Amino acid sequence: MQGNDVKIKLNCDMGESFGIWKMGLDEQIMPHIDMANLACGFHASDAVTMNKSVVLAKKHNVTIGAHPAYQDLVGFGRRTIVCSLEEIKSIILYQLGALSAFCKAHGTAVSYVKPHGALYNDMMRDENIFKAILNAISSFDKNIKLMILSSSKNEAYEYTAKIYSVNLIYEVFADRNYNDDGSLVSRMHENAVIHDELEVVSRIVNLKEKGFLYSLNGQKLFLKADTICVHGDNEKALDFIKLLRKALY
Repeated sequence: MQGNDVKIKLNCDMGESFGIWKMGLDEQIMPHIDMANLACGFHASDAVTMNKSVVLAKKHNVTIGAHPAYQDLVGFGRRTIVCSLEEIKSIILYQLGALSAFCKAHGTAVSYVKPHGALYNDMMRDENIFKAILNAISSFDKNIKLMILSSSKNEAYEYTAKIYSVNLIYEVFADRNYNDDGSLVSRMHENAVIHDELEVVSRIVNLKEKGFLYSLNGQKLFLKADTICVHGDNEKALDFIKLLRKALY
């Protein structure tokens, strides 16, 4: 059970514009969140967007996380690309290094990694991919944490992460429906994303006060929550975040 004194931080996937194409409401959302997961160029973003995103996050004292993905701009990183474990480690290092360069230029640093889309889902399903990502982070900077989907298997993930001396951050999604096994409902289904503001808020308040969420079929899912994610590409993301801040803080 979370307890009322536990500070649950809000995180948002951001910096996902690409060239002249704009995605999300970054300038409006950034002042209201605690953690920003910044795209690193493989599923979205570009050099200028990454630079601007780091500056914006620093301006609002928001903790910066790298949001690496499969190299899939066309599919927005939501399609699995079969990679060797060496390739997984390399694409994480490549993107983490790129974002870290912008952070260093502005006197800040990457604090955590949160894989994006299909890579995030594959990491939670495949222990070898999970290990490859841990390996990449550990070889770069052991102070950088890894954000994962909170589930009933947290202890197993934590045991593996300790082998690589990497600490974990447990994430729960405010605006996504869950299956009975604690996995996210696939975006292939229309009910994957929750659009009702009151439903989103009531779910998270229930999580904070009672320690569980309801799955799509009404099962209680007891989840540790260090942070709550609201997607920046959700058209109601700003409204959700403002309501959640009031409810949680």
